[in-house]
Amino acid sequence: MPSEEIKKSVTAAQARQAAGLLRRAAHPDRRHLAWATVWLVVAAGLEVLGPLLGKKLIDDHLLPHRLDWPRMAWLLAGVVVFGWAASWLRFLQLVRLSGLAMRAVQRLREWVYGHVLRLPMAFFDRAITGQLVSRVTNDTEAVKTLYIQVLFVILDSSIVLVGTSIAMAWLDWHLMVIVLALVPAVLGIVWLYQRLSAPAVTRARALRSDINGQMAESIGGMSVLQANNAQHRFGRRFAHTNDQHYTARVAELRANAFLLRPALDFLNVVLLAVVIYSFGQRSMNAVEVGVLYAFISYIARVVEPLIQITMQFSGLQQAVVATARVAALLDEAGAAEHAAGRAVSERKPVAADVPAVRVRGLSFAYVPGQTVLHDLSLDIPQGAFFGIVGHTGSGKSTLLSLLLRYYPFEHGTITLFGEPLAGIGNERFRAEVGLVPQDPFLLAASARENIDMGRGLPQEAIEAAARAAHAHGFIARLEQGYDTPLGEGGSRLSSGQKQLIAIARALAGRPRILLLDEATSRIDSQTEQIVQQALDELRGQVTIIAIAHRLSTIRDADRIVVLNHGRISEAGSHDDLMRIEGGLYQRLYLLQQLSV
Repeated sequence: MPSEEIKKSVTAAQARQAAGLLRRAAHPDRRHLAWATVWLVVAAGLEVLGPLLGKKLIDDHLLPHRLDWPRMAWLLAGVVVFGWAASWLRFLQLVRLSGLAMRAVQRLREWVYGHVLRLPMAFFDRAITGQLVSRVTNDTEAVKTLYIQVLFVILDSSIVLVGTSIAMAWLDWHLMVIVLALVPAVLGIVWLYQRLSAPAVTRARALRSDINGQMAESIGGMSVLQANNAQHRFGRRFAHTNDQHYTARVAELRANAFLLRPALDFLNVVLLAVVIYSFGQRSMNAVEVGVLYAFISYIARVVEPLIQITMQFSGLQQAVVATARVAALLDEAGAAEHAAGRAVSERKPVAADVPAVRVRGLSFAYVPGQTVLHDLSLDIPQGAFFGIVGHTGSGKSTLLSLLLRYYPFEHGTITLFGEPLAGIGNERFRAEVGLVPQDPFLLAASARENIDMGRGLPQEAIEAAARAAHAHGFIARLEQGYDTPLGEGGSRLSSGQKQLIAIARALAGRPRILLLDEATSRIDSQTEQIVQQALDELRGQVTIIAIAHRLSTIRDADRIVVLNHGRISEAGSHDDLMRIEGGLYQRLYLLQQLSV
C-alpha cells in the first residue's frame, strides 16, 4: 500500500522545519550567499539603468532632433555595456550559487547517512529500504534545485522588481501605481496555484518513494518472488502505484500549464494595454515619450520577474516537501550517546568475580500489553560459554537484541562488567561486544575489507582473527588471498565460509563478549564442527553467549538457559538438563536427534 504520507500536505511547521534545515546546510557558505546577493543587487541596478539611458536618448536627442552623435554613441554604448555587465554578473552568481548548492547537498547527504547509521534497530523494524534510499538520494537532490533554480530566480527577480519599482516611481508615480496593480493579481494566482498543486506535489514525491521501495523489495526477494510465481501480482501492484504517481504528476502539470505562464502572460498583455491607454488619455506635455518607452521596458522587467517567481513555486514546493521529509528523518531519535562513553573510551580493568553480564528483573514488550520477556534474571561469568535455547517465539532473539541495545527497556537492569548497559558510550560498547549474526552480511569487497570493516587493522591482526575463526585456510587458497573480491553479498563463498568470515570480523575487534545469533543454523555439519572448535579455543578468553537452534552447537557450553514464553524454564549444563525427565531441553534435544 502507498505510504500514509501521500495523504498529507506540507504544514507550516514542516515548512519552518525545512527552512531551518536549509539554513543549517548553507550556514558554512553564508558569506558566499551574502556576496552573491550584493552582486545581484549591482546587476539589477545596471539593468534598471538601461531604460533610463534609452529615455534620455529619446527625450534629449531624438524628439528635439538634437543629433549629438558622440553623446548618442555614449548613451547607446552605456545601454549595451550595462546590459552585458548585468548578464555577466548573473552568470557568475549562478555559478557561485551552484557551488553552494552542491556543497549543501553534500552536507545533507552526509548528515542523513550518518544519522541513519546511528538509528536504533526499532526504526528499521518499520522502515522500508527503498524509501530510505530515496530520501538520501532523490530528496536531498531537490535541495540543489532549490538553490540553483528557485533561490537564484526568486532572489534575482525580487531585486529586479524592487529596483524597477524605484525607477518607475522616480519617472512617474501615477503610472507606477498602475503597473504595480499587477502584483495582487499575481499573488492571487500564486495562492490558487498553491492550493491546487501542493497536494499533488506531496503525493507525487511520496509515491516516488513507494516506487523505489517496491523496486528494492522485489529485487531483494526475487528468488522468493519467482518461486511463488508472484511476478504478475507484484507487477500489478507496481503498476497501480506507478499509475497513482502518473495521476499526481498530471494534476501538478495541469496546474502549472494553466496558472503559471499562460495566466501571467495574459496579465502582461492587459497591463501593457492599460498603460498605453492611460498614456493616450494624458496631454503630451504631461508625460514625455521617453517615459513611455521606459515604462514599456520596465513592464517587461516587472512582469517577467513575477512570472519567473511564480513558475518557481512548483520547484519550491517539491524542494520544501523533499526537505521536510529529510528533516523528519533527521528528527528520528538516534541511538543514545552517553556521557560515560564520551568521557572514557578505554576498557576498564574488572575484578574476576564481577559477572560479564548480569540481568535482573528484565521485562520487555514490543507492543504495550504484549510482554515478550517476563522478569528474567541471570548472571554470566567472565570467560564463560553460555547457551540460550528455546522454541520459536520463546524470547531468545529479543533477549539478544536487548543485550545489543537495539531496543530500550524500562523494567529491569542489564550490566556489563558491573556497568549499567545504558551508561556505556556507544563506541566503547561496540568495541566490548562482538556479534555473529544468523545471516552474515558481507560487503562487495575483499576478504580483508570484510574482516577489517574500516577499522584500519594491520594485516597481522586480520590474519590472527581469521586463524582464530578457522577462516585463514580457505582465504589463503583464494586466487588473491585476502585481497580477493568476494562478490556482492559474498556470492563467491559458501554459507559456511561466509559465517567463518563473520566470526573473524567479530573477533578482529577483540571483544570481551561475543554474541552468536543462531550462527550455525544454516551451515553444514562439517562447518558446524569447525565453528565449535573455534568456540572451544576461545573459551576462557572471551565471554560467549550463543543463541542456538542447533543444540549440538552449545552442547559443551558451561551453562545452558532454556527460555519458554519469555521466562527461564530450565538452566544448567547439558548433562544436568538431560537428566530432567520430560524437561523442555530434553524434548528439544531428542527431537533433533531423531531428525538427524
